[in-house]
Amino acid sequence: MKIIKKFFNDCILFKKDIHLDKRGTFTESFNENVFKKITKVNFKCKQINYIISKKNSLRGLHLQKNKHAQEKILRVIEGNILDVVVDLRKKSKYFGKHKLIKLSSAENHQIYIPSGFAHGYLTLSKIAKVEYLCSDFYNKASEISIKWNDKNLAIKWPIKKKYYISKKDSNAISFNDFSLNL
Repeated sequence: MKIIKKFFNDCILFKKDIHLDKRGTFTESFNENVFKKITKVNFKCKQINYIISKKNSLRGLHLQKNKHAQEKILRVIEGNILDVVVDLRKKSKYFGKHKLIKLSSAENHQIYIPSGFAHGYLTLSKIAKVEYLCSDFYNKASEISIKWNDKNLAIKWPIKKKYYISKKDSNAISFNDFSLNL
C-alpha cells in the first residue's frame, strides 16, 4: 500500500499493491493491520456497501452525525467517478471546503474519508461499480443529505444537461441550514 496524497490533513488517497502473474492479478481490498501501519488510522469496518450506477448518476452529499458518524474507505471496482468530500467538522480550518478527486478502477486508487465529512460522487463512465467500507452501521435517523449543487459550497461539477439524482438528494438541505444546526 502506498499513500498518494493527503488533503484536509485527514483524508487519504492511497493505492493498494497489485500482484501480477500469468494467471492474472491479486490484491487485498482491505487489510486492517497494513492500513493502520501505513496511515496511522485505526479503521474498523462494520458494513460494506456496493453500488452500481449508470453514467451521470450523482449521489450525495451524505454523512451521518453524532454517535453514528462513519469513516469510509471507498474504491471503484469498475469504471470512473468524480468523487467529492466536504469538510463539515465545525472546528476545522477547512470547514465548508471541498475536494474533487477522479477515481477509476484502472488506477486502483482508494480514498479514506474520516467522519465529519460529507461525501458524494458522479459517475463518469457508462457504468461504475463502487464499494465502500463503513466504520459504523447505517442509521437513517443520523443521516444528513446536503444539496450537491449548493451555491455556498461552489463544487465545480462537470456541466451536463441532466444528472440522475434520487428524490432524497433532490430534497437535501442547504449548507447554511446544516451550519445553523451544528
